[in-house]
Amino acid sequence: MTLPHLLLLNFALAAYLTGLIWTVQLVHYPGFAQVAPEKFPAFHRQHSTRISWVVMAPMVLELGLAAWLAWLAPELGAARWWQLALVLLVWASTFFITVPFHNRLGQGYDYVAIDGLVRTNWPRTLAWTARTGLLGWLLWKVM
Repeated sequence: MTLPHLLLLNFALAAYLTGLIWTVQLVHYPGFAQVAPEKFPAFHRQHSTRISWVVMAPMVLELGLAAWLAWLAPELGAARWWQLALVLLVWASTFFITVPFHNRLGQGYDYVAIDGLVRTNWPRTLAWTARTGLLGWLLWKVM
């Protein structure tokens, strides 16, 4: 695979995940607070099941492609490591911050946990946004 193609695949995945995370950040997570407490456990189970189909495969693929880009493209200089670092930040934030909040919400409605989820989701939102911008800039330079 050529560098422009690898960059384009990375950019496409990052752009997809960036659009998704902004929707989650501004629309979906704040909407959790509007669900009636007695309906929240079923709502959260459905959310967790459905969002997994939308996000897990692209995240795993993004991680692999980011590592491949870092390995394959020394001509990108430090940017090759920055783009990988942003993916690793997203993964760390997801598993050490977001997942514990979702586990807590799996027990039932908890406004403090919902608020915490919204507030602590910003690092993922900004990391994916920054990665998309960085990859777009790299793609523009290479093309």
